[in-house]
Amino acid sequence: MRPSRRAPDELRAVSLERGAVKYAEGSCLVKFGDTHVLVTATLEERLPSWLKGQGRGWVTAEYGMLPRATLERTRREASSGKQSGRTVEIQRLIGRSLRATLDLEALGERQITVDCDVLQADGGTRTASITGAWVALADCIAWMKARNMIKTNVLRDHVAAISCGIYNGTPVLDLDYAEDSNAETDANFVMTGDGRIIEVQGTAEKTPFSQEEFLALMALAQKGVSKLVDLQKIAVG
Repeated sequence: MRPSRRAPDELRAVSLERGAVKYAEGSCLVKFGDTHVLVTATLEERLPSWLKGQGRGWVTAEYGMLPRATLERTRREASSGKQSGRTVEIQRLIGRSLRATLDLEALGERQITVDCDVLQADGGTRTASITGAWVALADCIAWMKARNMIKTNVLRDHVAAISCGIYNGTPVLDLDYAEDSNAETDANFVMTGDGRIIEVQGTAEKTPFSQEEFLALMALAQKGVSKLVDLQKIAVG
């Protein structure tokens, strides 16, 4: 039995609230159970120097956790003067995931910065961030279309992400912290709306896992991402 009493293939309660921030071109408050992330998308008429003159845009991401997003206060990274390796890894993952289904040439020489701020963490902050980031990005692009800044489809597909793991010998979907901290194996899957894989991160925490177990996790992820994409479609109308 899972600590949450969910079925092995059951997601936590998921919500995607658009327009959560007044001033951002796109925003989404995403909730995966007790994991809550505020995502904003900001349009800037500038590019990194290494991209200037190439006739294409860029999407990048920043990620951070508020001090009391966790059970005990976590020191702000700004106060230590540098980001942790985990933070850098996650924000790079978010950026890669979003760019995978974007037509950067259609975006033009502009940059969209997606900020993912974890308000409350209970496992799966990176997967919630990616799923909510797509909604914020879609809203930002819709904002641009409404002002005739772009004329073609920039977003070619949906992007969503979900965690899976082996907990007490059973493959399960969407791990919360109680499961993640005790799982024999945990993995994160980032996928497109049509089921293609963008990235897979999998780690054996205690016992190496078999190919059969990996395929079971992938099947769970495909099911979970399909449900998340349906929720994205509802959210953006």
